[in-house]
Amino acid sequence: MTIYFEEGQAVSDEMRATMEKAAERCLELEGIPRERAEISVTFVEAEEIRTLNRDYRDNDNVTDVLSFPQFDDLNELPDFGEICLGDVVICRERAEEQAEEFGHSLEREIIYLFTHSILHLLGYDHMEEAEKREMRDREEEVMEYLGIVR
Repeated sequence: MTIYFEEGQAVSDEMRATMEKAAERCLELEGIPRERAEISVTFVEAEEIRTLNRDYRDNDNVTDVLSFPQFDDLNELPDFGEICLGDVVICRERAEEQAEEFGHSLEREIIYLFTHSILHLLGYDHMEEAEKREMRDREEEVMEYLGIVR
């Protein structure tokens, strides 16, 4: 598993290790070989994520995280070589607000948003109630695996 961070945006070694563990668990649960997977992570300001949200999702609002999957269908994954799953964009400002709102640490919020986004890269969605429940169950499963509970 390789996680690439935008230049100058590296996180602590502990945060990186937890992010890798979260991503690896998501991949394991989907049967994707973790040693071949690559993900890009970028932290942005509120205005930048608002612009991305508007341009790519037709939603002119600040959001906490956006996912840009490389594949529409996991059946399209290559049989060999690296698998670039896509890009994760996290709004640090929104993550800080949510951490305060929910009464937990910024680190916990970022790990949750990252996990949520990885699941989007793997084809999960939350537009329909059944999809939302399935995605939430998987998020909770991964967070429990990490030892990060509510």
